[in-house]
Order: sequence, then structure tokens, then C-alpha cells
Amino acid sequence: MTSSAAPTPALRAVLDTHIWHQVYHYEHDDALKGFGAEAADKLGVDPKRIFKTLVVKTSDGQLVNVVLAVADMLNPKRVAKVLQVKSVRMAEPVQVQTKTGYVLGGISPLGQKTMLPMLVDVSIRDHQTLIISGGQRGMSLELEVDDFLELSQATVAHVRR
Repeated sequence: MTSSAAPTPALRAVLDTHIWHQVYHYEHDDALKGFGAEAADKLGVDPKRIFKTLVVKTSDGQLVNVVLAVADMLNPKRVAKVLQVKSVRMAEPVQVQTKTGYVLGGISPLGQKTMLPMLVDVSIRDHQTLIISGGQRGMSLELEVDDFLELSQATVAHVRR
């Protein structure tokens, strides 16, 4: 990151804690829609180490972050069971962007405008570090798993298919 660029809220959350981290930048291609796959490809990283942030809406109207590897698919039934609700579905993009303060493809689980409850898939335990969105398209943050879990106050659960 250049010294003239203001840190994103996600990076600011990391900088404020003084934990180990790495910042990665790559040229985002607006024609691509698979943001996580693009990050894995451009950073040359296994898609099981890059974690995407999805926001779901529960049957009782609550928004929840669900963080899982880019290589994995969300299992809504497992998420609903963990949250003890009837069902979950993907939240509306406009609501996600308003609540998190981030644009789609750049949604970080850290530094959100409104901190939402967070579930992280158990596969996070397979790694020492993980890579998440840095809060904008074309920016990623690498953190140690234990630091991420402490900072995010996430609940670890099996939420993938």
C-alpha cells in the first residue's frame, strides 16, 4: 500500500491491533464476477486459503456474515441449524452494501459499518493463515487464523456443503 492511500476500514481494524498481516494488491478485472476465484488466481494462492464473506438473512430478519473458503459452497441448511432459525437466504445486495459499508466483491468480514454476527467454516482450522478481502476489490489481507478469530469474534461451525 502506498503511504498516500488511506487504509480501508478492514485494514484499519488490523493496524489498530498491531497483529501480523500482509496486504496484497492486484488489478481487479470488472468483467469478472467470481471475485474470490479472481483473487486466488491473481495472487497464485490455493482457493481453500482465501475466504469469502457472504451475508445471509435469517427467517427472523437478522443479517449474519458467513465466511468460508472460496473453493467451497455455502450450505444454507447447516447455517440455519447453527443459528437456530427456520431458514437463511442470501441477503439483498443493496442491504449488504448499506450495512457493511463495502461494495460486492470487496466485502471484508473486518471493519464493517455495522458489525454483524459471524460464522466461519471449520475448514479455517486447516490453515495457519488465511486471506480475506481487504475491503475493496483488488485488495486482500493475510492474517493468522487465531488472530482473525479473536479479532472477528466469530463462531466456528461447519457451514459448507
